[in-house]
Amino acid sequence: MSEQVELEAQVPSEMFGMRLDQAVAQLFPEYSRSRLQGWIKDGSLTVDSEVRKPRDKLSGGEWVRVAAQLELIDDHQPEAIPLDIVYEDDHILVINKPAGLVVHPAAGHAAGTLLNALLHHCPSIAHVPRAGIVHRLDRDTTGLMVVAKTIPAQTDLVAQLQERTMGREYEAVVNGVMTGGGCVEEPMGRHPRNRQKMAVVGVGKEAITHYRVLEKFRVHTHIRLKLETGRTHQIRVHMAHIHYPLVGDPMYGGRFQLPKGCSNAMRETLKAFRRQALHAKRLELWHPESGEPMAWEVDLPEDMQQLLAVLKRDAERYDYEL
Repeated sequence: MSEQVELEAQVPSEMFGMRLDQAVAQLFPEYSRSRLQGWIKDGSLTVDSEVRKPRDKLSGGEWVRVAAQLELIDDHQPEAIPLDIVYEDDHILVINKPAGLVVHPAAGHAAGTLLNALLHHCPSIAHVPRAGIVHRLDRDTTGLMVVAKTIPAQTDLVAQLQERTMGREYEAVVNGVMTGGGCVEEPMGRHPRNRQKMAVVGVGKEAITHYRVLEKFRVHTHIRLKLETGRTHQIRVHMAHIHYPLVGDPMYGGRFQLPKGCSNAMRETLKAFRRQALHAKRLELWHPESGEPMAWEVDLPEDMQQLLAVLKRDAERYDYEL
């Protein structure tokens, strides 16, 4: 299913000498640059009824017209999946995602995803590419996500992500005792041998993760992280790279080992914690319609709170015995 898009605008004289792709980004700001470039290349966007190239220069006074088909989501069904909504208005939706909820349908997860839930909660979101999902959290990562309810909101939020003006902070529990905070600036790409994994690779894309220590335990550390970039599995890969893998991480955590001298409670808690101990704690952005700064913060999920409580009791017990 698709929707017909009809647009028309005259190039103002002050755009003399400007590239076509740059000009139409200003003329039709409700659509992303990549989408507009696609329309230029496939001939859906014309200048005075002629097909031009993205780099072609304009003189001013030309008429730019778009006659394109916008593909809508029609192969995924709405599902009444409960959503923990932190904020909602006509333009955006902010949710607190639970562990176990896949964000987007994929092989092995054709239904029961956040996308299916969004289609049920807000049917009109089917008109927005990817049902308004502009960034993702791994299935077993919890916390804050923003979803665009309109195409202009999606374009604006994607731009904030690309320009790094959207703030995303996480909390995690890692194996090992850190001496202090720091920054991991290592490029990332697909693992050379296991294509389901990501890895630090020399020819990868830029990836920057800042971290600081919140609390140290006997053999673990509670940390706060801030992303500059948003690569797939970035925090999990970067922390494993510096030899502080996330507790419970099934992909990057390495072979499971119990620390020496742990109590029965700690042993059972660590054995039962079979997801990465990672939570998207805080989200900051500029509202795509009003331009106002907005921020949200949500508590750690119950399983991470219980994990921290057990680690704290273990540290107190260890100190007492010393």
